[in-house]
Amino acid sequence: MNKGKAVTSYMNGIEKITARIEQDAQADIAAIAAQAEEKASAIRGQYQAEAAQAAEKARADARKAAEQRRQRLEGAAEMEARKLILAQKQACIEKAFAQAKQRLLSLPEEEYVDLLARIAASSAQTGREEVLLNQRDRDAVGAKVVARANQILAKSVAPNLPQELKESKAGKIIDKVVTGANAILQGTAMLTLAEETRDITGGLILRDGSVEINCAFETQLRMLRENMAADVAKVLFR
Repeated sequence: MNKGKAVTSYMNGIEKITARIEQDAQADIAAIAAQAEEKASAIRGQYQAEAAQAAEKARADARKAAEQRRQRLEGAAEMEARKLILAQKQACIEKAFAQAKQRLLSLPEEEYVDLLARIAASSAQTGREEVLLNQRDRDAVGAKVVARANQILAKSVAPNLPQELKESKAGKIIDKVVTGANAILQGTAMLTLAEETRDITGGLILRDGSVEINCAFETQLRMLRENMAADVAKVLFR
């Protein structure tokens, strides 16, 4: 009996030890699990923070890219608008000068002759130039233009008579004779109409030997446009 009790007591001791070991093991497992969960939670929190930062950075980058694209599009649109406005301005200026040329070409004959004569007289350097016109103007008004230009040149070098004499009938005759004679003496009022014609829309060309003075409407208007384009634009678009 004593031996049996000893065995029983021994077994009970082993069970207690085993139970204690199991309890300790469970406690260690629980502690390890809690620690692991704590670490996992910390890791999840870190990753969540990093993910949130990455997401915010991605959103910020997207907003920045969108803003840059908007600015580029606005810049391109503004540049295109300026190009269109400039093209419209150029078209309007071109139209204005085209209308000016058309008005010159549409002048009544008397005004047109006077205009060409004054251009010839004011542009002549020696008074002995040939006047070249286009075929239409040469046939229609060429002789009149040259005659009128010579009158203007002769008048510019003739002495002035007293006004009271100039208004009389005799004064007019004297004035005409003096003007013509003085023009001959001065070597002026000798413009001639050239047989040759030029392919110009209107206006004229003066030629003295190899020297030419281009007074064609298209040439004069082009030069005028280059000098007055800014002023014309101010008038058209103020």
